[in-house]
Amino acid sequence: MGARYMSAVDEAYELLKSCRVCPRRCGVDRTAGQVGFCGVTHRLRVASAAPHFGEEAPLVGSGGSGTIFLSGCNLACIFCQNYEISQFREGRVISIDEMAKIMLALQGRRCHNINFVSPTHFAPQIMAAIDSAREQGLRLPIVYNSGGYDSVEMLRLLEGYVDIYMPDAKYWDESTAEELSSAPDYPEVMRNALKEMHRQVGDLVIEEGIATRGLLVRHLVLPGGLAGSMEVIDFIAREISPNTYVNVMDQYHPCYKARGHPVLGARPDPQLIADARRRARALGLRLD
Repeated sequence: MGARYMSAVDEAYELLKSCRVCPRRCGVDRTAGQVGFCGVTHRLRVASAAPHFGEEAPLVGSGGSGTIFLSGCNLACIFCQNYEISQFREGRVISIDEMAKIMLALQGRRCHNINFVSPTHFAPQIMAAIDSAREQGLRLPIVYNSGGYDSVEMLRLLEGYVDIYMPDAKYWDESTAEELSSAPDYPEVMRNALKEMHRQVGDLVIEEGIATRGLLVRHLVLPGGLAGSMEVIDFIAREISPNTYVNVMDQYHPCYKARGHPVLGARPDPQLIADARRRARALGLRLD
């Protein structure tokens, strides 16, 4: 059957057979049980699912964000604060039907959205689960909470499935991205991904204090200016939208392989964080 007659989910699953789901394009057949950089096959693996009250305010409201942490990751950040899940792949294997039931259960608990954390390597399976859950009455916005290392090819298939994109914008410099996340092409990939995400959903829309659609970008300020915060902020304001909702995050602390690192082994200078936020405000960005 020609690709033009295939559903978006079918097309996405085709990408798993010689894996091109993410920019690494490992080429392994995950449907046959092979694993690529992310360390997982086609079988969904979930670490936890519950209302979460530590996300950005427009996602949390009174009922929390229905957060589903997925195991594995297509990045290898040496400072990852969730490394047990992302790198050691803690979690349990579930079916598509079970994922749909989890989403409906979170809706039943009055969460304001379904928030998939680290969804990139499981994007086709998530699409299938969303279809199933919507057929059974899911009405909540879908949040795609990724590391920003997403291919435009896969993002285009996600159009209509995702209401709120919440990517990281981690680095501006290629050598830093290679050293810290084993992804030298991260800056270019991230920039293209943010442009595609914004094309699909636009600026963040907030109704009665709760986000319903749009783009929300996270940027974690790293010690020593390693994240290239000023350049990242300038890019978002000038090439995405000056109305972009940005969370300039200050919670970095050394963990995982960053402990003892000559730069990452310390907290960032508070002045770096203040300067980044000041720059964002000066450019008109909406800060969390």
